[in-house]
Amino acid sequence: MKVKVVETEQELQLAYSIRKEVFVEEQNVPLEEEIDQYEKDSTHFLLYINDKPAGAGRFRILNGIGKVERICVLSSAREKGAGKAIMDGIQEYAEKHKISKLKLNAQTHAIPFYEKLGYEVSSGEFMDAGIPHKSMVKTL
Repeated sequence: MKVKVVETEQELQLAYSIRKEVFVEEQNVPLEEEIDQYEKDSTHFLLYINDKPAGAGRFRILNGIGKVERICVLSSAREKGAGKAIMDGIQEYAEKHKISKLKLNAQTHAIPFYEKLGYEVSSGEFMDAGIPHKSMVKTL
């Protein structure tokens, strides 16, 4: 398993393709909500398993806090540590850039996953793209 920062347009399109499969096709998130105005301001990540793209995520810095977004893994790669690998790669990137706090908006079913990575719930439940979420934070 390898996580890398997206560097080319081809890699970016692979990340978008994974996000579309997971969020748009599986979870029925409207495409116009999934691919949004923050794409150009974000650092994108791809996860490779056996040299094949299997997961994606993106990262932005807002007011000195790292915002982790759009974490997804193809169904064929789930339950194998892929999500943790993406999160570890993003955290390493954040630490290199001297970010000391991360935040994310987790789908409520994924909260236990993020709690295992050291995130704590920091908000009540809210809806995003028709899916219940809670905000979470982690101090590095």
